[in-house]
Amino acid sequence: MRTLNQIQRELYKFDRKKYYLLFGSSFFSMLLITAYVTMMRSPTVLTVLPEGGDSRKQVMAIFLLTALGCCVFIAYAAALFFKYKSRETGIMMALGASKKILKKQLYRTLLTIGLGSCMLGALLGEPLAYGIWQFFRYTMVDSSEMIFRFSAQAYVFSAGFTAFVLIILLCMGRRFVNQSNIMDVVNSQRKYETVRDVKSWYGWGGLLLMLIGGVGGYYIPGFIIRQFQWYPPGFVDAMLYIPLIIGLYLVLLYTVVHGWTQWKNRYHDLIPRSMMKFQGKQTINNMLVITVLVAGAYFASFYAPMLLTGSFISLEERPIDYQFHYRQDETAMINKSEIEELAKKHHVDITSYMQQESANLVRDGEREVDDPNGKYHYEYEEESGEGNYISEYAFEQITGEKIEVLGGTCRPVLSSDKTGGYMVPTDASFLTNPVTGERMDVVCGEELYNTMLFQYYVLNDADYEKITQGLTSEWKERIVDFNVKDVKKSYSFSKALYNEIIERSSVASEVASHYDRIVKRNAEANGETYYGDMEEYKISYKDKDTSSFRLFWKYAPMFRVMELQDMYRTMSVYLMLFIFIALICFAAVFVIAYTRCITVAMYNRQMYADLKYLGAGRTYLYNCAKSQILKVFKMPVLIGTSLTFALYFFIMFGNDGGLTAGELAGIRSCVLVIIAITLVIWGFYRSVLRKVCKMLEI
Repeated sequence: MRTLNQIQRELYKFDRKKYYLLFGSSFFSMLLITAYVTMMRSPTVLTVLPEGGDSRKQVMAIFLLTALGCCVFIAYAAALFFKYKSRETGIMMALGASKKILKKQLYRTLLTIGLGSCMLGALLGEPLAYGIWQFFRYTMVDSSEMIFRFSAQAYVFSAGFTAFVLIILLCMGRRFVNQSNIMDVVNSQRKYETVRDVKSWYGWGGLLLMLIGGVGGYYIPGFIIRQFQWYPPGFVDAMLYIPLIIGLYLVLLYTVVHGWTQWKNRYHDLIPRSMMKFQGKQTINNMLVITVLVAGAYFASFYAPMLLTGSFISLEERPIDYQFHYRQDETAMINKSEIEELAKKHHVDITSYMQQESANLVRDGEREVDDPNGKYHYEYEEESGEGNYISEYAFEQITGEKIEVLGGTCRPVLSSDKTGGYMVPTDASFLTNPVTGERMDVVCGEELYNTMLFQYYVLNDADYEKITQGLTSEWKERIVDFNVKDVKKSYSFSKALYNEIIERSSVASEVASHYDRIVKRNAEANGETYYGDMEEYKISYKDKDTSSFRLFWKYAPMFRVMELQDMYRTMSVYLMLFIFIALICFAAVFVIAYTRCITVAMYNRQMYADLKYLGAGRTYLYNCAKSQILKVFKMPVLIGTSLTFALYFFIMFGNDGGLTAGELAGIRSCVLVIIAITLVIWGFYRSVLRKVCKMLEI
């Protein structure tokens, strides 16, 4: 006579595929989560992504979407596992096994599968992240900054996700065993999560809710900040998007139950649509997860084309080949004759050379002060910060543009594409000489546009001469501009000049772009530590070839050829991170969609067999299967793609109330990315459809 344990083992051998499904789902989810967190918390990445910056927030937002998708995927796989395990459990109950014994066996099985799959996924997650990173590093960009470093924080997230998986499995297992009687257990395999018929307004109502949630979630936080001077907590921002999620669910529900073309031929898809309704809840949950993951994947995919396309166009349109500025107390800085000698050494012909003076003056204005309750207020300061000011003559010499600056007026300079106005304060009512204390009343006049002098202010020649009287060299700068005969062949010269500038710069210039001596002085006067002196905000000449240094050094030169050719190197960490995220999200989409489609085939195998006996032809059966599989792919991909594209469009448009040439080119690049990825998804859909048809023998 066999024992219950022996019978259990025999049943396991017979139905081991359902164990593989749960194990594989948990393993794959943990693999993705660990790989994602390994990348996200790597010191290599954190060094480049500033704390509180938009890039880091975007990475975290996509991670939360991915984690949510993986959680739903595991819950779905567990539900399938218990549905198919019902027959095995029913046999054990029929043989006299008590619920206590079944519960003990089930918990042991769940713990073994949960811990085993999660531990294996966690162990392989870091090698996966490292392998993908190294692949991109050696095929695209290889630099010292790209050396990948691990952080133990990844396993903290992995441990938390493992705990979640175990809790889900044990809770669902407890509910499964505690069913009232043997017939409930046996029949649970035959139960379908059917959705009731939905109203016709679910379709357009869902679309309306998506629009309200998307627009409200995007614009209302900014409105609250501006009108109430309060930074709402993150959960408030998240709650504003709830109508979007509800609307998305309604749209998917309407798609599964009715479809969007039923009025053309309402009986054409009657059978496949009815079959989908029998597993409607499971299908909709999977479609919801796929939609969210597709949206996150595209958001990460658009980062590279938007960044690179806009940057390339901006660099190509620069009117000056070489420009750099430095403090006039940098007495060792390279001069004109040395630059010409260096150019001659690298076979570069300088066609024009010019240098002008600028001054660092103090402006008054309002400073934002954070309150303990999350709100903020403005405080007026007579010395709120320093800015770069040049004379009318200097601006005309550098740009070749004839302008007029009235006395008592300062005109701010924005980028040539008329963007970045929010970065240039225009509330100054007077300027102060930081050495003599001399003041001059001013008003901000009409904006000027020049990318090379972005964030400068232009003063009338007489006003400039007056306010800079007695200004010492540490408060003055020299702007050097020159062009070369063939800029595309001057890369080696640009690198040599860049290194010379850094080697001749003193410690006083070893500061980030946000470093403000006036703000520092005010902070120290109040007994506070200036944030620019904190270690995490400092930069070092030792990191001169890293992206963080080139992007954030206050005196970073603007050499067009060097920036063009080193674009990938400079932005390498950003590009690798978001490409990696896109791969992770799309991988999750493919696995979840494949699992759902195969499950649909398994559920409906008997139905297709019955249709064959009733005389249905292969073409009809094929169209039925195609209709079911297409629903899993079509609407989630369409909605996820559209939402992300619309979001990027609103972000680009909302930055400055319009679209620049670079942003338009970036959007066109995103369209090409959509076309390429859609073709990949279509190819995957066709392969899944062939697999399903093979399973159904049609």
